[in-house]
Amino acid sequence: MRKTTVGVTALLAIFLSINALGAGFPQKPLRILTPFSAGSVTDALARPLAAKLSEAWGQPVVVDNRTGAGGAIAAEIVAKATPDGYTLLVGATGPTVVNSILVKHHAFDPQRAFTPITLVATNNLLMTVPPSLPVKSVREFIELARSKPGQLRFGSPGIGSSPHLTGEWLKSLAGVDMVHVPYKGSPQYTVDLLAGRIDVVIASAGALLPHIKSGRLRLLAVSSAARDPAMPDIPAINETVPGFEVIGWFGLLTTAGTPAPVVKKLFTELARILAEPEVKSIYANAGLDVAISKSPADFADLIARERAKWTQVIKAANIHIE
Repeated sequence: MRKTTVGVTALLAIFLSINALGAGFPQKPLRILTPFSAGSVTDALARPLAAKLSEAWGQPVVVDNRTGAGGAIAAEIVAKATPDGYTLLVGATGPTVVNSILVKHHAFDPQRAFTPITLVATNNLLMTVPPSLPVKSVREFIELARSKPGQLRFGSPGIGSSPHLTGEWLKSLAGVDMVHVPYKGSPQYTVDLLAGRIDVVIASAGALLPHIKSGRLRLLAVSSAARDPAMPDIPAINETVPGFEVIGWFGLLTTAGTPAPVVKKLFTELARILAEPEVKSIYANAGLDVAISKSPADFADLIARERAKWTQVIKAANIHIE
């Protein structure tokens, strides 16, 4: 009987200790790593979250932009951080999913290095060209690309990023040959798109939308399977290229091995913040729709489905990174 009592007491102590981790979190500043530069969509969605978390918890929350390697630099920092929930990663299709497929040798295991917390936002990618390009529809763009094989250039925020793979998929489905031009982030490719140094970008609205609204860039189509209710006059690429569908998504992850109570506290607080009308408005202005996972496990399932989808696309398009 005494051994049983001691065993129960020990288990209770462990249980209380684990739960205390969540109850006492956070006790020091947090850091949110974004894989792309200041002014990018990942930066734009991280900053209001950082401000709201800091306000709620009374601890500084720093947004740290670590660009390069298609998001792998930021991901590696989080993968190798202490698993305590104080280091977070803004995950997206490229850094979280595609890099794990394309890159053969990693400094960490991309499928096991992170604990998903929650989906944060989704968006339509916008197929955008400079007004100097003599096309006003997806069909005209494809005809131009076919007439100039290997001459049109499409930009992205890096090899393996969602805009990169989206452009490669369009090439494959439409039967066109274009040259990929990678940049450090959306501000850089937007400058070149405005100047006509590249011919098309299929990417998040963030840096593109103000120039589309001002008429300095031309929006041809959206990447979803059907038209976006927010812009019903803009066709979907799918209307010209059957089978084409891409939805951008962004979420927060932390280092694998972070205690479950800490992950739960992060999830609960983020879900509360994302439900605020102010945050929804900020995201809408950046071309983002707030999206909250049902649970961390639900977000993990989304990542698994995305990995399966993009694995098929990459193999079909025979895409490689040297």
